[in-house]
Amino acid sequence: MRNPVGGHVPVAGGLARTGLAYARELEAETVQVFVANPRGWATPAGNPAQDELFRAECAADCMSAWVHAPYLINFGSHTEATAERSVESLRHSLRRGRQIGARGVVVHTGSATGGRSREVALAQVRERMLPLLDELTHDDDPFLLLESTAGQGFSLCSKASDFGPYFDALDHHPKLGVCLDTCHVFAAGHDLTGPDGMTRMLDQLVDTVGEGRLKLIHANDSKDVAGAHKDRHANIGAGHIGEEPFRALMSHPATEGVPLIIETPGGKEGHAADVARLKKLR
Repeated sequence: MRNPVGGHVPVAGGLARTGLAYARELEAETVQVFVANPRGWATPAGNPAQDELFRAECAADCMSAWVHAPYLINFGSHTEATAERSVESLRHSLRRGRQIGARGVVVHTGSATGGRSREVALAQVRERMLPLLDELTHDDDPFLLLESTAGQGFSLCSKASDFGPYFDALDHHPKLGVCLDTCHVFAAGHDLTGPDGMTRMLDQLVDTVGEGRLKLIHANDSKDVAGAHKDRHANIGAGHIGEEPFRALMSHPATEGVPLIIETPGGKEGHAADVARLKKLR
């Protein structure tokens, strides 16, 4: 399938029991989950029975699974405790990702805190993140997918070109990929509207990181205008990006076979409507 469409699903009560039941109600073709509290540092063990059921049912439905790492992770932090916890948290998400058969683990690219320069922060990203990439030696280990931010504060990666220095810091590791959030790149200043806005941005991304690195797309419209540096998601077609750029997204060579995950408002009804809307545009 050219672009499987699905959503981020709740998993309280069990990955398979709750998460996949929700995914089926959305008629999702791909699914994203948390394997830890997204706003905490805890690294809970999984439930082996739920893990196995989740893997088996995803495989039976030919549905790819993806993990989103916790939001607190910041490899550019000047605080030693945050840097150390970031390592442990991401290592946990990567390990759990393999246990549930996830294809990739998404992590936010973070920011340079404490007044430090981007160069110093990226040197720390290299020091802390490269060893985690080197631990991904199994055939079924997930990719580590970098998700750029909306460009607020001292963000290390928000525009498509910013992935260049980040990939350089990590030696363009073979297990490194990109998760592109449409709301984030729009908020960071890529105007995706107009006849070729989306195409230009995707061309720039491929020029920056090379072909085959884009593994996942977070398909979100934006409540704010391009360049606002605000991370506020809107339902597909209801924000400032609009529907047409998503059609362009799904016809670009770089997105061939890349799944789309929605992270939009509106609960189950809003999510189901967005999944249906993207399928229609596809």
